[in-house]
Amino acid sequence: MVRAEHEARHTLCEHVAWALHEGGQPHRLRCKLARDLELLMNPPATHYAPDPAPAARLSGVSAAKAWMRALEMTAKIDAAPGRTLPVVIDELAERFGAAPALLSDEECFTYGQLARRARRYARWALGQGLQPGDVVGLMMPNRPEYMAIWLGLSRVGVVTALINTHLTGATLAHAVGVAAPRAVIVSARLAGALAVALAEQDPRPAIWMHGEAEGDHPRIDLAVETLSDDPLAASERPDVVLSDRALLIYTSGTTGLPKAAQVSHHRVMMWSHWFAGMTGAGPDDRLYNCLPMYHSVGGVVATGSALVVGGSVVLRERFSAGRFWADIARWDCTLVQYIGELCRYLLNAPPGPDDTSHRLRLICGNGLGADVWTAFQERFRIPRILEFYAATEGNFSLYNAEGRPGAIGRIPPFLAHRFPAAIVRFDPVTGAPARNPAGFCARCGLGETGEAIGRISADPLNLSARFEGYTSVADSENKVLRDVFAPGDAWLRSGDLMRMDEQGFYYFVDRVGDTFRWKGENVATTEVEAAIRAYPGIAAANVYGVSVPGCEGRAGMAALVVENGFDLPGLHAYLAKSLPEYARPLFLRTVDDLEATQTFKPKKQALVEEGFDPGRIGDPVYFAAPGAKAYAPLDAAGFEAIGAGRIRL
Repeated sequence: MVRAEHEARHTLCEHVAWALHEGGQPHRLRCKLARDLELLMNPPATHYAPDPAPAARLSGVSAAKAWMRALEMTAKIDAAPGRTLPVVIDELAERFGAAPALLSDEECFTYGQLARRARRYARWALGQGLQPGDVVGLMMPNRPEYMAIWLGLSRVGVVTALINTHLTGATLAHAVGVAAPRAVIVSARLAGALAVALAEQDPRPAIWMHGEAEGDHPRIDLAVETLSDDPLAASERPDVVLSDRALLIYTSGTTGLPKAAQVSHHRVMMWSHWFAGMTGAGPDDRLYNCLPMYHSVGGVVATGSALVVGGSVVLRERFSAGRFWADIARWDCTLVQYIGELCRYLLNAPPGPDDTSHRLRLICGNGLGADVWTAFQERFRIPRILEFYAATEGNFSLYNAEGRPGAIGRIPPFLAHRFPAAIVRFDPVTGAPARNPAGFCARCGLGETGEAIGRISADPLNLSARFEGYTSVADSENKVLRDVFAPGDAWLRSGDLMRMDEQGFYYFVDRVGDTFRWKGENVATTEVEAAIRAYPGIAAANVYGVSVPGCEGRAGMAALVVENGFDLPGLHAYLAKSLPEYARPLFLRTVDDLEATQTFKPKKQALVEEGFDPGRIGDPVYFAAPGAKAYAPLDAAGFEAIGAGRIRL
């Protein structure tokens, strides 16, 4: 691994040296590149030793090449502040015009068609009088048109809020409210849910329907057909630069309702090009993406990383274990974007004729546990797995380019200055990093669990290390730690507990605070509690996540204090209308009272430890089986069946 990184440093030197002497480079950029060159040639000493095993050395060679490609792909981004992803798509259309770009069973776009479609949406935005910085919401299932819309809007400086298609009711109204859009583009089949959510919102944004549906809202799919798809004239192109906002992408954070994270054009460009380098994507690659496009991975990373190199992306509206491998073979895919739970579903599915009928060379994603990794790779004959860790609003990322099962990644020593991260000791009582008597945080030792944090650069020109924040100033400030290791420094909280081994690999341990992860989504307990407490007959509720054997993340469970007249059968139907599926509790227990701290915060730890075992809990326990439309009592036999995997959640 050390030799491979040494070779990568020297190969990169040629590229960095070119950038140093390229005409027109700003002084600050030249200084930054000079610093990179110095550290590439003379990396700082580290406290961990490389793995000397032959297999690790071989993986280190390919890993070093991946880092090298990523650095090469991103080195010139800052030098062209007006070159955003929509501009790149126009360039690619000139080069790859008739080549496939976005593919689906519903529609397919070549590079030329994608660029022309995006221009129509750009002209629609201009025709509506939308100005740079204005927000438009987008609520639509996965399809090529989805990306054409936000590419076109961002080309003229409009910010697109990517709204979760599973949201309903008050949660959906909140998501729209925090974005404050001037208009919302909504798929016809989701228009009903949006209308109900915004019924009492005043003022309401303009609603533009995509597709035919009841109501008198204008149809944007018809409106854009009347507009030109010719290249935009200079008068139609407002000045849009990398530091400007491109998207709002929602994240639950660690507490409360969804927050809208601000995503700049710089971040979009870095994500797309960095992942293209890490995966080694090229024009001959075809990536399969069944992850939701309202998330940063499914909507930007997966799609962008294939497109910026002339590859193509197959979009499926949602994951299907029964169709997954058949799709891979039918579309002749070479890359897949995954989340860990997706891999677990596939591994638990019965063998099929298409399990190995593919040309996949690499799968990339996050959340693949060590207990699934090797079995999944062997059964489905996956040549390489690239696990990574990142957050939409985060300012550092980790990559497991070596393919070490269970690790979420590491930061090579020669890149430590570019991605400064630390793991600090965490105080579970306060729910925040611990402080010593001097008021500073302490770094964790090897193998010690703490919260991962990333340093926020004080240099306004260092766009990669800044925290772009949320639409809420208060939420943004709550995410920042100050005076961490020295007076005046600032670090971004990840909200994730991790540990690091002697080779510098990071391992995910758990989420911090009132959020747990289920079905690839972060579930904010305060949101679920609010929905439950609104149901008649419930005096109090405490929501938390419980571990289930054989499942990634934690399943939702609620402890309820109920009153006379509580209607248990009706609760399931009510929650189905109030919460997205992944957020609805699978388990319930009724209790006489709920313990609280001195500051009236509900105590969760004891409930979490007791789990959902009816033999351990003296209270009645209920369970919503998959496909069931009601909560039913959970007995010892049901508990044993869940643990044995006969009942799959």
